[in-house]
Amino acid sequence: MTADRTALAGARLVLPGGVIDAGRISVEGARIAGLGGEAEPSDLDLTGYTVVPGFVDLHVHGGGGASYASGIAEEALTAARTHLEHGTTTTMASTVTGEIDEVCRQAAVLSELVEDGVLAGIHFEGPFISHNRCGAHRPDLLRDPDPALVRKLADAGRGHTRMFTLAPELPGGLESVRMLSELGIIAAVGHTDSDYEVTLRAIDAGATVATHLFNAMPGIQHRAPGPIVALLEDERVTVELVNDGVHLHPSVVELAYGTAGADRVALITDAMGAAGMGDGLYPLGPLQVRVEDGVARLVEGGSIAGSTLTLDVAFRRAVTVLGLSLNQAVTSLSTVPARLMGLGDTIGTLEAGKNADLVVLDSDSYELAAVMRRGEWIVGADRFARAGNPA
Repeated sequence: MTADRTALAGARLVLPGGVIDAGRISVEGARIAGLGGEAEPSDLDLTGYTVVPGFVDLHVHGGGGASYASGIAEEALTAARTHLEHGTTTTMASTVTGEIDEVCRQAAVLSELVEDGVLAGIHFEGPFISHNRCGAHRPDLLRDPDPALVRKLADAGRGHTRMFTLAPELPGGLESVRMLSELGIIAAVGHTDSDYEVTLRAIDAGATVATHLFNAMPGIQHRAPGPIVALLEDERVTVELVNDGVHLHPSVVELAYGTAGADRVALITDAMGAAGMGDGLYPLGPLQVRVEDGVARLVEGGSIAGSTLTLDVAFRRAVTVLGLSLNQAVTSLSTVPARLMGLGDTIGTLEAGKNADLVVLDSDSYELAAVMRRGEWIVGADRFARAGNPA
């Protein structure tokens, strides 16, 4: 092997075509050089571990005590690093509702981090959402989705705006969805009071994502199916789910999988600053959040305010609580979000030529053991011995 080449041997590998035991994956520089081949004494021995592609988070507001909505680069770096250490090798940073000019300033900071390779894009959640379903967004700052204002925010991302969450039933909503679609920006339906028919019109206009499905939208009624049914039944839509055991009952997550299938589900964190931290008080944009027993709620009003989830925990819950197969879990945590972001050629699966973004899990407990991003070990490399040598 060359000096910049590393090979991991003996691990269970979750590949697009299935799971193989005692596999071997070679990394050269920042990319996967190959899969399989004869083991060498210099290989790292990963017997007893499972290797999956790095996780991709479409929807995350912060972590490590820091927020992407702070408009401070150091905070954004802390949040990204926190989730990276938990296996999220690709992050789309999410904002929260604020004054338009302030959110534009935040976007300028985040766009620099996209250009530096820290982040993969920007997701604007709010202010173009329903007062009735605003959740942890400040009601007095909400606005109708005037296409001119939507375009102002989109342009503030300097070409790195990848997704907008908005309520299509509001004045200008459908027009904004069409505009975003024409710009190549993902239009997501969320924090909405929309009914079934308007949601279908939004999908026809170009909406392709359901923001944290079931949360912050009307429930299913037998004569008024609402947005949930429309979003679940349309094959053009990818549905986000927060699989933390708080946002959704496991049976509801199973319902979504049974209807949409793993190929249309993206497991997200929707995490705020408390992810990777303990209980306490944290900011979420202009609002204050209290975290108790790992559950984040607004100090004023008590609404759920994002999560404290990390994607390694979401993966473990998917397999051990929901009973998903390893391939299904990988599909929803890596492949689907990578494809949605237009990055499926470089990330999202373990294949030769793709980025060496790897998560190593204990094969029994699925606890995170190590993370590699673009060929560089982030955490955990010291736990593996060379093949043929004692640990």
